[in-house]
Amino acid sequence: MFRTIADFERTWSRESEGTLTLLKGLDDRALSQTVADGHRTLGRVAWHLAGAIAEMMNRTGLAVEGPGEGTEVPKSAAEIHTVYERSARSLLVQIDERWNDLSLLVEDDMYGERWARGTTLMALVLHQTHHRGQMSVLMRQAGLRVSGIYGPALEEWGALGMAAPTI
Repeated sequence: MFRTIADFERTWSRESEGTLTLLKGLDDRALSQTVADGHRTLGRVAWHLAGAIAEMMNRTGLAVEGPGEGTEVPKSAAEIHTVYERSARSLLVQIDERWNDLSLLVEDDMYGERWARGTTLMALVLHQTHHRGQMSVLMRQAGLRVSGIYGPALEEWGALGMAAPTI
């Protein structure tokens, strides 16, 4: 749970930049990649990330920009990137304008439960991290380069002058 707006803003800025870096690695061709029949496509997972910011945070009374529930997945990876970026920034603006540290203790109805807003913000970050992991697997299956977020990806070790870990 976040206890200060400043702590969330630092975390969100870093985490959303990591997501933007991953989204930048997408191409239109790869958006249809799935892990198996009947599962979400890479494009659907990426679009879900773009939409989840507003979907979750608007339940707290904020007015975060983002695609509505059930909005069709764009055919353009660049559009997904742009919409995610706009939504991620909109969240920060809404929080700066409408909340203070005490707001993080306010509880809202979240999916039939009562969550403190600081908990909702943590859930948003963790939700995003979970889906980035799914995206990185799908991106590799689609033959795309994956960027490291918490450390170098396999392809990035050489740029650091180091050998990649043994697989």
